[in-house]
Amino acid sequence: MATRSLRPLTFGGQPLTVDRAKRMRWTATGMLAAMAVLFIATHGLATTGHPAWGYIHAFAEAAMVGGLADWFAVTALFRHPLGLPIPHTAIIPENKDRIADTMAAFLRENFLTPAVVARRMAGMNIAKAAGEFLAASPERGGVDDRSRITSGAAEMLAEVLESLDPDRLGNQVRSGLAGQLAKLDIAPLAGRMIETTMADKRHQPLIDGFVRWAGLTIEDNEDTLREIIHQRVAGVLRWAGIDRTISSSVLDGLYKLLAEVLVNPDHPLRGKIEEGLAKLGQDLQHDPDTRAKVEEMKRDLIANPAVAVWWTGVWERIRQSLIRRARDPESGMGEEMRNMLAELGQALQADERLQHQINRFARRTMVGVATRYGDQIVRLVSETVKRWDARTITDRVEGAVGRDLQFIRINGTLVGGLVGMTLHFITTVL
Repeated sequence: MATRSLRPLTFGGQPLTVDRAKRMRWTATGMLAAMAVLFIATHGLATTGHPAWGYIHAFAEAAMVGGLADWFAVTALFRHPLGLPIPHTAIIPENKDRIADTMAAFLRENFLTPAVVARRMAGMNIAKAAGEFLAASPERGGVDDRSRITSGAAEMLAEVLESLDPDRLGNQVRSGLAGQLAKLDIAPLAGRMIETTMADKRHQPLIDGFVRWAGLTIEDNEDTLREIIHQRVAGVLRWAGIDRTISSSVLDGLYKLLAEVLVNPDHPLRGKIEEGLAKLGQDLQHDPDTRAKVEEMKRDLIANPAVAVWWTGVWERIRQSLIRRARDPESGMGEEMRNMLAELGQALQADERLQHQINRFARRTMVGVATRYGDQIVRLVSETVKRWDARTITDRVEGAVGRDLQFIRINGTLVGGLVGMTLHFITTVL
């Protein structure tokens, strides 16, 4: 199985916990060496000198034994003492895979069971905490936090839009819109819209606009209309030049009619237009033939390649505009997102019902994740630890807990010395 080395924790390019553990290891070793020197120095004085030297000698002797025993125990966790392949030493590197499986099983049984996850999250108000974070005041750094969130979100949005294939995404969006539009029955909706517009008298500007458009169309096509009238009148009238008088009269009559319709809200022609609109609204809602024609027009429009080309261009302009706005700090998108997040935070803080719903959703989601993916998570932990090489995992564990283990050596040296003094006292007095 391939192994992978771990990078040690560093600060300013220097290892952190490893250096601290190394210093404590040298301290414990120095204390052991001091006890050995003291033991040798007081060996002769213990029997010929002052009785106090006996206690010091006993202290040094027992401290040296205790320190050596704890040194052996601590060293045996990580490597073979003095390089000797003594059984049941180098426990961590020799049992790395079993430790990984045990660690994963412990994680699964104590942290990733649905009951444990649900119990832990039952007392957590995630929604309120999120609301406090999002609605934090500038004095508490809320604006800076929201700025970092919005800046990161905007940059991520820009990168996502840039990474996606514009043609493929445009086609997918167009297909989605076309599918939704195909399911939508447009005719009744348009009919109700016409009825509502007429009931609120909002159709009058539309009629005025139509009348003005008709007048401008006639004005732009006067020569064409005159030619049509010239071709329709009898030859005698054309020979007498009366056709020009007739065409001018017809055009003047049309202009006058349109002007009257425009200025007179009660003009009969306007009423006819309204009657036609009202009938159209009814037919769109209740006439099967009209609805079928509208549906056919809708299908033809959706299937028209020109519409597809038009939508692709619209989508590309939208995409590029979103990318520019996301990347431009002066676009206002960031401020809008910050305001939106602040409003969301205030809503989360004030609405207990919303908090309850979000917390329940979060709890159910995490329970579902633990149920469905708990085994995969612990398997990932186990396989990751197994891929680490023995030397690296040994250094990492020793760097994390080695400092405390060296305190065991120091305590063992001191406790051993005290026990030695106690035994010396007992044997001397009794």
